[in-house]
Amino acid sequence: MKTPHILMVPHGAKFCQAVLCFLLLFSFSSCTKDFEKFNTDNTGFTPDQYHIGLVYPGIQSAIFGLEGDYQLTQNLNADCYAGYMMSPNPFRGNINNLNYDLVDGWNRQSFIVSYTNSLFAINSIAQAGTRTKLPDFWGIALILKVETFSRLTDKFGPIAYSKAGSSLIATPYDSQQNLYKQFFLELDTAVTNLNTYVKAAALNSSMEKKPFEKFDLVYGGDYEKWIRLANSLRLRLAMHIVKVDPATAQTQGQKALDPVNGGLLATNADNAGISGGGYHNPLNVIATSWTDISMGASLESYMTGYNDPRLPKYVTPATDALFKGQYKGIRIGSAVTAKPGYNGFSTLNGATAFGSASPMWMMTAAEVYFLKAEAALRSWTGAGDVKLNYETGIQASMDQWGVSAGAYKDDATSLPKAYVDPLNAANNSPAVSTVTISWDAAASNERKLERIITQKWLAMFPEGQEAWTEFRRTGYPKLFTVVNNNSNGAIDTQVQIRRLAYPANEYSTNGAEVQKAVQLLGGPDNGGTRLWWDVNKANF
Repeated sequence: MKTPHILMVPHGAKFCQAVLCFLLLFSFSSCTKDFEKFNTDNTGFTPDQYHIGLVYPGIQSAIFGLEGDYQLTQNLNADCYAGYMMSPNPFRGNINNLNYDLVDGWNRQSFIVSYTNSLFAINSIAQAGTRTKLPDFWGIALILKVETFSRLTDKFGPIAYSKAGSSLIATPYDSQQNLYKQFFLELDTAVTNLNTYVKAAALNSSMEKKPFEKFDLVYGGDYEKWIRLANSLRLRLAMHIVKVDPATAQTQGQKALDPVNGGLLATNADNAGISGGGYHNPLNVIATSWTDISMGASLESYMTGYNDPRLPKYVTPATDALFKGQYKGIRIGSAVTAKPGYNGFSTLNGATAFGSASPMWMMTAAEVYFLKAEAALRSWTGAGDVKLNYETGIQASMDQWGVSAGAYKDDATSLPKAYVDPLNAANNSPAVSTVTISWDAAASNERKLERIITQKWLAMFPEGQEAWTEFRRTGYPKLFTVVNNNSNGAIDTQVQIRRLAYPANEYSTNGAEVQKAVQLLGGPDNGGTRLWWDVNKANF
């Protein structure tokens, strides 16, 4: 019998309503201290820019949300499924998403917040005429929309998108194939709108060069960087579909790679992160105040095995007296005991990568170089040299975190380590990969891909949503399996979880359309069913 939900719930479940109210106020009433400037200083704006622009900080912050939302929408699923983290808390008596007993309340929060905190706001500015009045602002809205809803569909599969908000009775779901088509079209519009504004402003000295500056939590109003983000997002999404629709993937990927369209994220100054305007890093609170998340065993295996210089930037040494000073993660699905049980394991470093003011990174130059490395491996036009992109990606990540790469890129001997749980030997596991760091031109394409994705995974930390997507797409990096699988056979332990299930209230309020969505899935509505792009075939 399942342990009753009231025994223990994540902080996110306690605070989700408060967070929703905060975000709505943040978007429409400007209630935070830092955001008061938008209410008190509207000089330099047209009325349309001012009133429409006020909505944007909330849309940007809603991509990750504050700690209550983030814990349920990403931290207790994708961040852990990606091998980055594991909770030291036995939520619901250890019957929860982390051992594949999917909690409907958690999944419901993951499903709804993109609509309540983002899409409704985007629809509101569309209804205000932003498409025609402020096409540059609309371009940014489309980039944020694609970023937000590509993450959502890659959790669940088919979702309501093209018709969302159009009916109070029933809302049809879009297939993932159609969703990706729409994403690419919306990125087309975004890049066109922003390029048009940039070119016009260059010729007209009376035009404001950065009209979006005061509403921008990412780039301070720099439209050229937003264009580079849009192109980089296109490249990411193109790679997602490379196994299911290689022709479209290559077409869209090469479009992103073509410099005539505005370029890609190329330096750490281009990195896209959410910060400022009253927003704080949710992982800081989850890790340091709530002590609800720790380092994952897979991250420990790779980073300690590789002697990775980023490790102390990412996490802190263990504090448990039995293994104090070591870097020690928790294996996903472990039967953790009540605090202080596993609380002495390594946690996220709140003084470096996860300071309260640290950005939540959407995408970095390092990720783009690894995307280019894979694109070059697949012979896409404009991708450049595989080895150069691979090594540049490693260097960009080291520079991002302020550490010296030293001889890291040339290390041809270090290997991921076996995992040892000092509190429970039943959780121990030999290493699951033998991939090394140094580029090997003589290796097979499959081995080259494992090397690229493994280093990409290390560089993208802590962005678990994209890391989980890439693991499902490629099978890399190889991760420790869940210790306890409570899915009753729905999820194969070796294959690992592929998606989240639709929340029960969707069946009660939008039942006919959800049933159609399940048909689009091509399998049962559980965590073992693969998404459209998650094709069970070889990478090459």
